[in-house]
Amino acid sequence: MTNTHPHSAVAAGTNANANALRDIKPPIEIPSGWAWVGWVLLVLALAALAFWAWRYWQKRRAKAQIVPVVPPHIRAKQKLREALALIGQPREFCILVSDTIRWYLEERFEFHAPERTTEEFLYELQGTNLLSPDQKNSLGEFLNRCDMVKFAKYEPGPPELRELHESATRLVEETEPIMTTLQAVKTGEPA
Repeated sequence: MTNTHPHSAVAAGTNANANALRDIKPPIEIPSGWAWVGWVLLVLALAALAFWAWRYWQKRRAKAQIVPVVPPHIRAKQKLREALALIGQPREFCILVSDTIRWYLEERFEFHAPERTTEEFLYELQGTNLLSPDQKNSLGEFLNRCDMVKFAKYEPGPPELRELHESATRLVEETEPIMTTLQAVKTGEPA
């Protein structure tokens, strides 16, 4: 008698499938070493291009941010010229002229003039050698005259205001740094 067990037929069929011929597998592609070299070179080229673009952008940004520094005496002279437009308004004129001189002295000599009262500033100034005694006296008189207009409602005429303006301009010119020819070319000032 033959074994007619139902599971034995399935087992025989499975065994027959396992022994059957299989199709040929396609060849496996083995990457060549040159492909890797190509990819590495491509990545390096992209990195170099990105670095070059970043450097170019940084240089352009740095050029755009360079703002020429205007020396304090040139800025003060410009503000004093602008103040002449206010000569018909004594209070505004004196405020602009005295503030210009105070800011000039702070920038030029590192005084803290704008934050102090005239008396405090003049007291501190007496203890320094940055200005000559004549310049200190002239500055004290100038600031006191400006204070009279600003706080005591004194209204001088145009000739007196022009005299104040000339006094301020003279102080800036007397205390401005001596420039070399090269510095004058860079700032546009006559040497």
